[in-house]
Amino acid sequence: MDGKKTRDFFRDNGLCLVYLGLFLICAAGQSAAGFRVYNQGQEEHGQSPTTYPRYLENAHFWQAISENWESEFLQMGTYILFTVFLFKKGSSESKDPEGKEDSDREPGKGAVPKDAPWPVRAGGPAKVIYQNSLGLAFLLLFISSFALHACSGARNHNAEEAAHGGRALTVAEFVLSSQFWFESMQNWQSEFLSVFSMVFLSIYLRQKGSPESKPVTASHRSTGK
Repeated sequence: MDGKKTRDFFRDNGLCLVYLGLFLICAAGQSAAGFRVYNQGQEEHGQSPTTYPRYLENAHFWQAISENWESEFLQMGTYILFTVFLFKKGSSESKDPEGKEDSDREPGKGAVPKDAPWPVRAGGPAKVIYQNSLGLAFLLLFISSFALHACSGARNHNAEEAAHGGRALTVAEFVLSSQFWFESMQNWQSEFLSVFSMVFLSIYLRQKGSPESKPVTASHRSTGK
């Protein structure tokens, strides 16, 4: 890859690359801190500490990380779906309730561009699935992380109960427990608050150069970007 192609690659993919890098850095930091916390707990209960590779397979780590993934995918999934039919006048994050957006246009009406994705050109069920694929993807990611949280949470709970002579729970019992919903709701409420803040504050505040903001000169009552 020559110099220009390299520069173009990083320019064209910079947003994804930075966020992927931040995710990996934070996940590594969480695992390192969690490793120390877990071994401190092991020593306090007179049990042998584990190694870092073994910790990465431990339910203690996967419970912590999956409950956060669960809330993030729920936040983004609900945001994508709710913005289809809900509005907030003046927000850059909302469609204009009094107008039609490009995203509302029925795909396949009229001439279909040659470079349109193949499901649009194919039509039928493929097009129906594709035109809802973003919401479906986040729904599947939420369900997967919810299931991972339930399974790893039950394993971690049972490991702690075994150390204290308590009763083990099945995954279904753990999902019905207050502990599971405490872990979930403490993350869900913060995600919904952050979306509310973004929707509301974008009415009155601006960030020059960001596609998430209205133009600096736009009135507070103008909706969308």
